[in-house]
Formats: sequence, C-alpha cells, structure tokens
Amino acid sequence: MSAAPSRLGVVGAGTMGAGIAQLGVLARMDTVLYDAFPEALEPGRVRIEEGLRKGAERGRWSEDDASAAGERLRTAGELSELRDSELVIEAAPERPDLKRELFRRLSEVCSGDFVIATNTSSILITSLANAAERPENVVGMHFFNPPPLMELVEIIAAEQTGERAVEVATAAAEAMGRRPIPAQDGPGFLVNRCNRPFGAEALRLLQERLATPEQIDRIVRLGGGFRMGPFELMDLVGIDVGYEVAQSFHAQSFGEPRWKPSPLQARMVAAGRLGRKTGRGWYDYSGEGRYRPEDPEPREAGGGDGRRVAIQGGGAVARELRERAREAGFDAREPDEFGGADEPELVIDAAVPTRASDIGLATDGVPFLSICAERSLAQSYTPEACGFHVLPPLDATRLVELTRLPTTPDSTADAAADFFSALGFETEWVDDAPGLVLGRIVCQLVNEAAFAIGEGVGSANDVDAGLELGMHHPRGPIAWSEAIGVDHVLATLDGLMAERGEERYRAAPLLRRAAATGAGIR
Repeated sequence: MSAAPSRLGVVGAGTMGAGIAQLGVLARMDTVLYDAFPEALEPGRVRIEEGLRKGAERGRWSEDDASAAGERLRTAGELSELRDSELVIEAAPERPDLKRELFRRLSEVCSGDFVIATNTSSILITSLANAAERPENVVGMHFFNPPPLMELVEIIAAEQTGERAVEVATAAAEAMGRRPIPAQDGPGFLVNRCNRPFGAEALRLLQERLATPEQIDRIVRLGGGFRMGPFELMDLVGIDVGYEVAQSFHAQSFGEPRWKPSPLQARMVAAGRLGRKTGRGWYDYSGEGRYRPEDPEPREAGGGDGRRVAIQGGGAVARELRERAREAGFDAREPDEFGGADEPELVIDAAVPTRASDIGLATDGVPFLSICAERSLAQSYTPEACGFHVLPPLDATRLVELTRLPTTPDSTADAAADFFSALGFETEWVDDAPGLVLGRIVCQLVNEAAFAIGEGVGSANDVDAGLELGMHHPRGPIAWSEAIGVDHVLATLDGLMAERGEERYRAAPLLRRAAATGAGIR
C-alpha cells in the first residue's frame, strides 16, 4: 500500500477546491492551491483560513494545529507551480473538454510519477484518463460538499487506472480523515447513483399529483427520519444542476427508464425558478420568515381506552402496530382471536404481502383500514376501506400516510385518523397508489441499490455507508430493506409495475433473488 503523499496540488479555488486544500494542510501535506482565474485565489485562501479558525474554535483541532496547517498552504497563479506535487486533485468546472485540457497540461508541467485525481461527480473517469500522458495515473476522488464536513470520498478507477493510483488516492483520503469507498466508473458512480430515486421518485409523485412538494417533504422528514425532503434538497442544490445531472444519467445509460429526467424539472428551469439561489424554486425564499413551518414536536401516545382493534398480518408493520396499539391502551389482537360478542371496533389489514385469503376481509360494517403496499386502495377489493402506509421500525417514524376513495365513508376516515393519532403519529392525507409516498421513494432506493450491487458497482456495506455519510440518510438502502423486509419492498415494486406499467418499477434481479432465498441483498 502506498503512503499518503506529502505534496498536494489542488486545481480550483472554489468551495470544493478550497475545502479539499483545507483537508490537505490538516493532513500535514504541503499544499499548493491553483486557479485559472487569479482573482479566485484570495477568496479561496480566506475560506481555508476561516475554516481552520472555526474548527479550532469548535475544538475539532487546536489553535497550534490550525496555525501549522495554514503555513503549509501556498497559492499559485501558474499551473507550473504544481510541478513537484505527488498528487494533484482537480476541482474544475464539470466540463469534459476543460478537464481533458487540464490533464494534458498537468502532464507537461508536473514531474515524476504523480497521480491526477478528478473530483468530478458526473463525468466518466474513463473518458478523461487518456488525455493524460500516463492514463494509468488518473483516478477519481469524489468528495462531497462541503469536503471539511463530509466524511466520505469515493475512489473510482477508470478502465485505464493502475493499482498504484488507487492506492495513492485511498491513502490520501485516509490521511485527510475521510472514509474512502471504492466505486465502479459509471453514471453517478455509487452514492449519487443509489441516491437517484430520492429526487426522481418524488418528482414522479408530484407529476401524478399524489401529493404536493410540501406534503412529500413533510412525509419524508417525519415519516422517514430524513433531515431534508427531496424538494428542499433540490432547491438547495439548484434545480438546474439536478436537471443537468438527470440528463447526464439518461444519456450515459442510453435511456434507462429509471433515470429519465422529469418534465417538471425542465419547466422549472425554463421559468428561472432554480431554488434558493434565485429566491424561488419549489419553495419561495423571498420573504423574511422561514420558507416552511417548523415540524411539530413528537406526539404523546394514549387514549386507547381498551377499544378493540383487530390487526391482520405477520410482518413487521403488523407486529409493531399491535405492540404500539397495546402500549397506547387498545385491546389489539389478530382477527382470529376475536369471536362471539367480543367483536373488534376497528379492523386493520397490515399484511404484506397479502395472502389470497386476506383479500376482501369481511368487516360487517366495522371501519376497515388496508395497507397500500402491493396494491393501491382502489385495487384492494374493499371500496369502503381507508388506506394507510407506514414503514418500520415504527419507533423511528412520526407520521402515517392515509388515503381514501370517493366511496370511503367519513366515519372510516375519521376512525383511521383517530387511531393513528392515539398511537402518537402525525397523519398526512395523500392520493392513492401502491406504497403511497414514502414507500415508493424508499423501495426505489432499495431497488437501485440492488441493481448497483448486482452490477458490481459497490458492496452492500459501501452502499449504506455512502448514503448515510455522503447524503445524511437516516439509514442506508440495505438497512431499510432489512427493517422493512425484502418481501415488502418487492411487493410494492411489483404493485407499481402492475398498476403503472412502467419499466422504472422493474425489480432488480438481486432483489428478486433475495426475496426468493431469504438471504438478503448482499
């Protein structure tokens, strides 16, 4: 294994480049920061000095360490000043022609067996490497923004990349205190690829008018435990940036249906509503107040008062609902445990997948709730039912989604809202579909991860680490599949495929095999 380089060159003094240079000097590397625009160097240097100072103030390192790190930084107005670098990391704009020209020039000015690492997040490393004199010394080092705070670095080998270049990049990432994970060269590499459904499926939900952006974001935050909803994230990153990335994914994959750009993105870009940077995106940022209300404090459970509830199913959702209902004071049992005069006052079918005997479960006028996982409420054969969806583990969620049909009595809808409120959940009414909102997004995240793992893009452990560390997900896709159950994920995808007829919902072969064998996605 190669040692970490002692001399680092960084090309690009913007947010990414300055952040990478800060990591370099803290890792005791003599670092030269270059930018093709000399006027960008001073702001970049100031950004690094401020980062070092703030880190010392917060106790992340000592003031002496910050001072010593600052002395290891030098700015350069000429590319030739990077000549002695052992590793050069470029954080130039995402333009293939610009990067290839940069690689050619670095090959001319740098001496020795130096390594060129590109921080690109969307361009195939293989398409860039041949521009260097020694393509085997080109490797991808994809840092996440902002680099000083994000713990992850993807290490991507091009077809031409040699073993030593991978070792140097990995050693540099480790010296910087980052977690390196290997990823195969391809659209989005590992993390951005596996995160693709987070925004893509949210846009599809909006296009189908299943819920509003505000509702989708609230469900994802409160129901899934995510820090930020997909539309909030799109506004933060820039809707135009997301649209360009979506087009790149679609082009590089030769039209993969899962990665098809959304016409809603195109419309927003055409309107100039690009997110926070323009003051308007999916949310309005022009006012003095917050762009959305604060999320409510957690509810207290209680008030079951011994009311009898029959909850059908042997999976995680049914088991945890029965347990939580009992804790809230309900008399919660399975349907066959009731009999005679001891009849339930509410019946809930939470079985996933549903057995044939469960379809059309007789309720004799008792309010009936049906989980919308493998089918929509309209396909549940119970026109007077109310639909719901929630993902386990229930102790990590604060919201249950509800849906109804025109034929659903108000009394049943009220009974559903009252029951879940008594269990301590917020509720959100949305339109009807398999998986409703959160189920569709999370099941698509699991499915994309299964595709990536099955294609050798990365390992299951790296997928979860990547989404948790690189995207701040509450748990990775494989951890989600274990919490929900692979059968639940597959049932939802198959239900969407059957009702929507779209290839975007076809299940990954590895996911289907995991459901058949019970071995999990590995």
